[in-house]
Amino acid sequence: MRRFARPKPLILMLSVIALIVLIAVGQYLRLFERTWFNLHSLWQPLSAQSIALDQYQVVLEAQVIEGLDDDVSALTYDPVRKSLFTVTNKNSELIELSLDGKILRRIALIGFGDPEAVEFINADTYVITDEREQRLIKIRLEPDTTFLDSADAEQMTLGVHMSGNKGFEGLAYDSVGKRLFVAKERDPMLIYEVHGFPHFNPEKSYAVHVINNPKRDAGMFVRDLSSLQYDERSGHLMALSDESRLILELDVDGRPLSTMSLSKGRQGLQKTVPQAEGIAMDDDGTMYLVSEPNLFYVFKKPLQN
Repeated sequence: MRRFARPKPLILMLSVIALIVLIAVGQYLRLFERTWFNLHSLWQPLSAQSIALDQYQVVLEAQVIEGLDDDVSALTYDPVRKSLFTVTNKNSELIELSLDGKILRRIALIGFGDPEAVEFINADTYVITDEREQRLIKIRLEPDTTFLDSADAEQMTLGVHMSGNKGFEGLAYDSVGKRLFVAKERDPMLIYEVHGFPHFNPEKSYAVHVINNPKRDAGMFVRDLSSLQYDERSGHLMALSDESRLILELDVDGRPLSTMSLSKGRQGLQKTVPQAEGIAMDDDGTMYLVSEPNLFYVFKKPLQN
């Protein structure tokens, strides 16, 4: 009885294709770099200067921001007011939140296009981004302000790597170095350092310098950037990735130091954070996070004995 020959060449070809697909998916998800970082962390002692994001635990999870149905985007901590600010991009508003996620104030935004990020600069002064037009808009917020019109504000446009709805997603400010960090979401994923904006001294000439760090950006093993936070105490930068469900700590040289997962079962989370859009850290190191459409989270590091 004739025996059918095995289609070995076909099996081999399918195996090679499957291997190529797995490698491509792994590269797309940045799994190789992330795995290497996790393995390296097992035998490399944590830097004493590290924020140690992996030690944070959730203490308030997925609380609905009552009275808010629109998509929240970005988050910043105001150390003067001791409150948080976020923006909505459908019905554009600047919204002040208490530290337990309650709405304190709502300010209408006129002419801001697609606001995606807000950052505290100093007392009553903030910067808001317009994602699509890549505008940085400086605003002043007085106690009686009910609306803000971008036509009345100081602003600048970077106009680099314009690619539709993949523009500026995050901001962070270094008050000592006078640097404004600006995160481009993806395609390509970049972090710019803007020096000279906002402009504070009218007696000096207006000079803006934009710096990028390709080595740092290439070393970030995440798929996108949704928000940034600069820690004045350590000089480290934190980058939030919605698609990777991860917060990444970068040292002053741009090297990854620690990570904080936003997946179910990690950091005490009962459920995965659905669409993380903004992070902020207060003076005590407490981490706040907002997720679309209107969820609020608080993470704290357990007290060390």
